[in-house]
Amino acid sequence: MRAMATVTTTALCLLAAAALAGCGAGDAREDRSAGDILDEANATMRKLDSVTVDIANRTTSGTVTSHLVTDLGSRCRSRTTWPGGGALEQVRLGGTDYVRPNRAYLQKWKNNPGLTGEQKLWVKTPVDPVSTGDGLTSCERPFDSFGTAKKGGSTRVGGTKPVELIVTDKADKEGTYTFYVAEEGEPYLLKTVYKSGAQHTTTSFSGFGEPLDIRPPKPAEVLSLGG
Repeated sequence: MRAMATVTTTALCLLAAAALAGCGAGDAREDRSAGDILDEANATMRKLDSVTVDIANRTTSGTVTSHLVTDLGSRCRSRTTWPGGGALEQVRLGGTDYVRPNRAYLQKWKNNPGLTGEQKLWVKTPVDPVSTGDGLTSCERPFDSFGTAKKGGSTRVGGTKPVELIVTDKADKEGTYTFYVAEEGEPYLLKTVYKSGAQHTTTSFSGFGEPLDIRPPKPAEVLSLGG
């Protein structure tokens, strides 16, 4: 889905360039074009070694949410929930996935209506490099610019005043993307919002560069499957 793949763009002001230009750190981002901000943002986010991503994707079928902690490479931990209570937890460590569906997930998507107790087992399986089927999440994020960007109005995200960037794309004539970037300090992406007639996706970012503590489940709780 293009919306989910592009809701991760951010803004960056090069401090060295600002110093050479003689502008202050507080207003350098305001002086740059929206396109330049997006390009620098992508470079900044790609350099992170960890980030937390929370997504809420609302459609006419309900809202799907996900919580992802990732090193943006090969280690991550996630939990995805669907309308009706279905949930899927995942731990990815290199070439191995540990996956734990809850009872509601198994009842609906695995056609097992007779399951009455909550199941606690994780399934250990090799990572499929081609597909992320059954709701599995990749640790990677694209951070690519696209479309036409312009600056928006003034707002706040939590207790932070961001730079608002609005992006439209010819490939998605009904959709609008809005990116909120911290105006002061490190120019991290705080939130992105995608809106169309049938979809509203909000992605929030936090935990920039924080230490990761991603471990495999306890051996007694793991059911190992071959390729």
